Amino acid sequence: MQLKKLLKALGCLVLSANAIAQENTISVPIDKNEKIWAGIIVDGNKMPLNQGYTKDFYGDNYGNQTQPLILTNKGQYIWSEEPYKFEIKDDRIIISSAHGPVQTGKEGNTLAEVQRYASKRFFPASGATPDTLLFTCPQYNTWIELLYNHNQEDILKYARGILANGLPPGVLMLDDTWQEDYGLWNFHPGRFPNPKKMMDELHEMGFKVMVWICPFVSPDQYQICNQINKQKGFLLKKQSTNSTWENSGEPMVVNWWNGYSHVLDFTNPKATKWFNDQLDRLVKDYGVDGFKFDAGDFKYYPTGQNAISMKPVTPNEHGRLFAEIGLRFPLNEYRACWKMAGQPLVQRLRDKKHSWDDLRTLVPNMLVENLMGYTFSCPDLIGGGEFTSFLDKTKIDQDLIVRSTQCHALMTMMQFSVAPWKVLDKEHFDAVKKAVDVRMKFSPLIMKLANQSAITGEPIMKPMEFVYPNQGFADVKDQFMLGDQILVAPMLEKGKTQREVKLPKGEWKADDGKKFKGGSSYTIEITLDRLPYFQFIK
Repeated sequence: MQLKKLLKALGCLVLSANAIAQENTISVPIDKNEKIWAGIIVDGNKMPLNQGYTKDFYGDNYGNQTQPLILTNKGQYIWSEEPYKFEIKDDRIIISSAHGPVQTGKEGNTLAEVQRYASKRFFPASGATPDTLLFTCPQYNTWIELLYNHNQEDILKYARGILANGLPPGVLMLDDTWQEDYGLWNFHPGRFPNPKKMMDELHEMGFKVMVWICPFVSPDQYQICNQINKQKGFLLKKQSTNSTWENSGEPMVVNWWNGYSHVLDFTNPKATKWFNDQLDRLVKDYGVDGFKFDAGDFKYYPTGQNAISMKPVTPNEHGRLFAEIGLRFPLNEYRACWKMAGQPLVQRLRDKKHSWDDLRTLVPNMLVENLMGYTFSCPDLIGGGEFTSFLDKTKIDQDLIVRSTQCHALMTMMQFSVAPWKVLDKEHFDAVKKAVDVRMKFSPLIMKLANQSAITGEPIMKPMEFVYPNQGFADVKDQFMLGDQILVAPMLEKGKTQREVKLPKGEWKADDGKKFKGGSSYTIEITLDRLPYFQFIK
C-alpha cells in the first residue's frame, strides 16, 4: 500500500514537471464510452463532453464560474491550482499551456466516487452555508422590473406586490442603479429620499435586503479615485515592457458592459480595506443585509498583457480574490468565480434569455455546478434574466414563466424578478403559486441537504449518473436527483402536455400519488400546474 502511494505521488510529480514546461502536453487516455464533465459551468448543457471540445481556463470565465477540474464516470480526474488548456481528441484528454502543476489520477470507478474524492482533496467543504433564507424561501431581484431606474417608490411597490399577491417574503435584491455612482456607494439621493426608512419598511415586511455592487470605480469620481490611487489601489496601466508596479502610477481604465471604469486591485490590501469599508458602512448606516457581487470576470484584469497589479497573479486569481470578500457576509451572490468551491458562497448561473432553449440549459448547468463543488447555486432568474428579452412585454410567454418557476422550485434556490402577477393571467399565476407551494413543502429537505453539503461537499442536485452509475443515465439532461430520494422531471418543452421520464430500478411514488416500477421509461401527462417529481420508496 505504501509503495502504491509512493508511485502515485511520483506520477504526480512527473506530471507537474511536464505541466510547468508549457511547451509540453499531458495526454490522458479515455475509453470510447467514458463520459467527461469539466469546470466550464456555462457549457454544462454540452456535458458529457464530446470529442473535439476544447477550452482554456486562463483569463476567461465565459460569463460564469469556472473550476480547474475534469471528472469522468470511470473515476478519472484532472486538477490544477492554476489555469490550463484542455482538448478532447482521439479518445484522450490533452492538457497544454498549464500555468502550474497538474495532477491526474483515478479514484474509484464512478462519477460519485471520483467527485467525492476531488471535493475532499482539492476543495474541502468549509462547514458553513450561506444564509438559510436563500434556500427556504423564494428570492426576489428587482432587475427585470426596474432595470436602470431603481428608486425607493418602485422598490417598495414591488415588495408590497409580492405579499399582496400571496407570495412569501424572502431575500430581496436591489440591483444596479440604487447607488449614486460606481464607487460612490450611497443610495442615490434623488431617487431614494429616505433609504433608511425604506430599509426599515422592507425589514418589517419580512424581507432581508441585498444590494448590487461591483469592483469598479467611475473615473468621474475624482475625490474617490484620488484617494484610492494614492494607495495604488487600482489595476495600473503598463507603460512599457519594463514597467513594474513600483514605477507605475496611472490607473488603467477597463471597458465593461456599463462603460469605462477603474478596477480595484484586490492583491493590494489597502484596496481591499477600502472596499470592505464601503460594505460595512452600508450595513451600519442603512441596515443592508448582504451583497450581490457582480462582475469579477477575469477579462477585466488583463494582467500580464497591458496591466499591472501589486502582486503578479493570473486574471483568474483576481476573480478569486474578489470572491473571498463575500465570505464576510452570509447573504451573498456571485456570477463570476474561480476556485471557490466548498465555500459558503451563492453561485448564480449567468443571465438566461426568455426562451425555451435557455430554459433547457438550467438543469445540466446546475448539475455541473454541483459536480464542481459550487453546491450553493442559483439558476438565474425565473423566466430569464437577460433584460433585452423583456423590453417588449407583448412577447412574454406565459407558459414559459410557469415552466421556469417549476424548474426552479426543486432546485437549490429559486429567484423571481419579472413580477408574475403583472404578466400572467389567473390560470398561469395560480400555477406559479402552486410551484412555490411545492418549494415551501420541500424547503426543510433542501435545507437539510445544504447543511450536509456544507460538511461533506456532497452535491445537493445530482445528475442521474451520480446516484445510478453505469445504468444508462449519463446523457440524461432533463431530469435530476434532489438528494438521493427525489427525482425531479420538469416540463421544458413549449406546448407539450406529455414527457418521458426515465426511472431507475426500484419502486417510485409520483407527486400525484401514482406508483411506478422502475427500470423503465414512462410517458406521463403534465397539466400546466404540475411539476412532476418521484420519491424513491424501495
